[in-house]
This record gives sequence, C-alpha cells and structure tokens, in this order.
Amino acid sequence: MGRKVLVVDDEKLIVKGIKFSLEQDDMQVDCAYDGEEALTMAKANTYDIILLDVMLPKLTGFEVCQQIREFSDVPIIMLTAKGDDMDKILGLEYGADDYITKPFNILEVKARIKVILRRSSKQVMAEKQQKIISSGGLKVDCESRRVYIQDKEVNLTAKEFDLVELLMTNPEKVYSREKLLSTVWGYDYPGDVRTVDVHIRRLREKIEENPGAPKYIHTKWGVGYYFQTQN
Repeated sequence: MGRKVLVVDDEKLIVKGIKFSLEQDDMQVDCAYDGEEALTMAKANTYDIILLDVMLPKLTGFEVCQQIREFSDVPIIMLTAKGDDMDKILGLEYGADDYITKPFNILEVKARIKVILRRSSKQVMAEKQQKIISSGGLKVDCESRRVYIQDKEVNLTAKEFDLVELLMTNPEKVYSREKLLSTVWGYDYPGDVRTVDVHIRRLREKIEENPGAPKYIHTKWGVGYYFQTQN
C-alpha cells in the first residue's frame, strides 16, 4: 500500500470523491467528518499528509491544525473557501503547509499532494546526512531535524525547519522570496510569496529573542532573506 492520507471534511460527498481518486493512485485513505474525530485519528495514526477543511463541526480546521502541530510536523493542506484570503493566511499561521480553495479540481489536489510528498522524500534522504550546524546560541541537528536555542529545543514545522536549515547552510547568501518558494516548496508549487513571509515571521517568533530586531534571519529590503552568522 502507498502513502497514508487523512481527509477531513464534513461534506461526505467531497470526502468520498477525494478518497476514491486518491485510492486510484494506490494511496491509503482514512476519513474524518468533524474536528474532534480528525484530532483523535491524527494522534492514533501516522499519516504522510492530511487534507483538512477549515469549516468543521466541534473543532475548526484551524484548531485541529494548531493542536496537531503540538505533536506532529505531518504536512497539512487546508481546504478554504474560494477567495477568502484571511482563511489562507490563518491556515499558514496555524502551521499548515499549503492551502487549496473550494471548489477545487481533484487533479489540482493530487498535484499539490505529490509536490509535498516529493519534498518529504527528499527530506528523508537529507536526514541520512549526519550534520549539526551551530551559530551563536542556535543549533540545528540536520539528522534528527531538531532545533535548539541555548540548548532548549524549539518545535518547528517541517517547512520552518527547511527554511532555517537552508539559510544556515548558506550563511550571508540572500535568497529572494521566489527562490525560497521554489527551493523549499518545489518548482511546481502554485502558491505565492506571502507563504514565505508568513513562515519566516513564524520562524523568527520561535528562534529570535526579539523578532522585531532579529539577529539570525535578516531581511534584505527589496531582495529577500539571509542568515547572519553569530560568534
């Protein structure tokens, strides 16, 4: 059996259609129809990816995403209302990796999933390379994908880790938002550069003593972001 997917939506016809289509690609699909059921299943199983609707009974998709992030960095794609930019931004703020607007084409859903799963496969290969990067009080263990500030572990999402690892591996190199988007999310990722800005802001909030005056991840105005080495 292929990759394991959790599909969460209270509209059973949508779930049925996604499940049928993904199973045609040899994926194993579990289904949940409210927020509490989704959270229970996410805790009890190991998934390769989760499709999570925003509007759910009992717990919203945002609440489910936020709580999952407390114990897992499984990739999460939020399903949002068409044209609702606030839902997209909030989804990223709560730890989602991507979003798809309703109504959607199932081929788009499958394409997004494949992009993220390809990236996950590359991450598994990268984890085999034993490497620890340190700068100032920040330490990144590339093998275990764990990050520490002053020897205290900081919980990052998968994309946040990818960003800090890339920037630390190439200190002082300025990456444009477009370059970060294509490198971390993949060349065929259809999202926009706001995705990068949201993730950088969340990352700073976790690793910087003062996110408003960062010492690690700096902004090159009009260009992009770079990591400044600390003694």
